[in-house]
Amino acid sequence: MNDDLKQFESTNDRRVRKLNTKFDDPLMARKRESNSKVQNYDGIPLPSIVEISESGTCNRTCSFCPRSAANFEDKKEFINESLSVKLADQLNDLGYRGLILFSGFVEPLLDKNLPHHIRLLKSKNPDVRIEAVTNGDPITIKNLNALHEAGLDNLLVSCYDGEHQIAAILKKVRRSKFPEKAVLFRKRWGGLVENFGISLSNRGGLMSNAEFQIPNLKESWNSPCFYPANTFFLDYQGDVLMCSHDWGKKQIVGNLNQETFLEIWQGPRMSAIRKMLLNGDRGVTPCNICNVQGTRMGTEHANAWISFLEGSH
Repeated sequence: MNDDLKQFESTNDRRVRKLNTKFDDPLMARKRESNSKVQNYDGIPLPSIVEISESGTCNRTCSFCPRSAANFEDKKEFINESLSVKLADQLNDLGYRGLILFSGFVEPLLDKNLPHHIRLLKSKNPDVRIEAVTNGDPITIKNLNALHEAGLDNLLVSCYDGEHQIAAILKKVRRSKFPEKAVLFRKRWGGLVENFGISLSNRGGLMSNAEFQIPNLKESWNSPCFYPANTFFLDYQGDVLMCSHDWGKKQIVGNLNQETFLEIWQGPRMSAIRKMLLNGDRGVTPCNICNVQGTRMGTEHANAWISFLEGSH
C-alpha cells in the first residue's frame, strides 16, 4: 500500500465526508435534470429511477469497488425472463414513464440476454428511457447493434484505462447502428488525485476490506438522504434493496418474485426507512455507517413524499 493510501486509511469522519463531496460527476447535472419530474400513481409518488442489477458478476475488480475485497463473491448468475416480464407488466400497469437503468453492482453487458430484457421492458413501456452503464470491455459491434434494435436509449461507458479506450470504443460505435450521440463517456482513470473520476463512497460499509479502503463512519450523520424517495433498486434474484449503495444487502425491503412493485414501493419496510431518512435519521443499518451525502438528486421526490406523508395523517 502506497503512502497516499496509508494516509487515507487513517482518515476521520470529517475527511470521509469531504472526500465524498469534492467530486461531482460531469453527467450528474444531466441525471438530476432528467429525473426531476415527479410522476404519481393514485397520489403515490413513483420513483424516477428503476435500477436493475441484473447479474452477480463483473469482469473487473476496481480498487475503489467492494469487488476488490478478497472475500467478495462473484456469481455468474443472471436475471431470468419471468422477472423481467413481471417488472415490465407492472410498470405498464402504473403507466411508468421514468428511467430504467441497467447498472448496479455488476457489468450488464456480460449478460448475453440483455437486449432481450430491454426489448421486453420497452415493448410494454414505450415512454420510458432505458440506459445501461458499462466499463466498455464487452462492447462489440454485434452487441451494439442488438442493444440499439432492442430499444436502449443511452449507453454510459465508464473508461478506466485512458483516452485510447474511448478511441477504440468509438471505432466500434461508428461501425455499428448505435447512434454515436447516444454513447456517453465517463473518464475514470484519474486515480486518487481525481477521486478515480467518481463520487467516492464506502458503498454502505463494504469498502473497509477493499483494495482502496474507505472506513465506515464511527457515528452516523444526522442528515437526510433522498435515495429511497426516488430510486427502486432490483437485483437479479428479485430482491429489492432500499438503496443502490447497499452492496451488503442489509436492507431487503421485498422481493418482486413474491410481491408487486407497488406493494414493495409503498410497503411497510420501505416506507419506514424512507420516513427515517427524510427526517435525517440514519440509525438503520447500513445507513449508520454510510458516507453517501444522499441529497445531490431527488429533492423533488423527497418533497413529494413529505407532502404525501403529511396528507395521509
